[in-house]
Amino acid sequence: MIVNNRVKSVSFIIISILILLSVILSFLTNPVSPTPWVLIAALCMMPLIKQKHIKQIKWSKEYSIGIEYIDQDHKKLLHLLNQFSIAFDYAQCEEFEREALEELVSYTKYHFKREEKLMEDYGYPGLAEHQEEHQAMIDKVEEYVAIYNIEGHDSLKQVTNLLTYWLINHIQESDTQYRDYLVELGADEFDV
Repeated sequence: MIVNNRVKSVSFIIISILILLSVILSFLTNPVSPTPWVLIAALCMMPLIKQKHIKQIKWSKEYSIGIEYIDQDHKKLLHLLNQFSIAFDYAQCEEFEREALEELVSYTKYHFKREEKLMEDYGYPGLAEHQEEHQAMIDKVEEYVAIYNIEGHDSLKQVTNLLTYWLINHIQESDTQYRDYLVELGADEFDV
């Protein structure tokens, strides 16, 4: 929730300020004491203490469709998904979270249109089914975005899990179904 994020941010700032003030007072009262140095070390460690281990999705050759600009789109989608995961995991700024989500949704829609146009241009017989998959995904994500607009941060874990699972499976299963058909017709040479 928005309030929860603000509480986390404010508490982190207050702790940092208190440590900084302690360092200054320690130096003023006894500059040779080890206390200020310990407090400085604690202050420097705050970002590391706050940091979470974030699992990043890395591009793999097994995700390749063999059509360069589609592969580039997929790489960008993975990058945007990683950014969104970072925004969610750190939960420090609703604006960053919202921007990451909006950019991911926007680019996903853009990519779907490009992919569908490519399939249409080459007369791919499974186009209608593929479009249905894309639309079902967009509908689900927009449903989660609506929930996020009401509930805030805590609702995003479902979006992160859904997008990660769906994107990887969609690339490896659905997108590979059109790969051979389109590459055989020369789509790998298609340059947008």
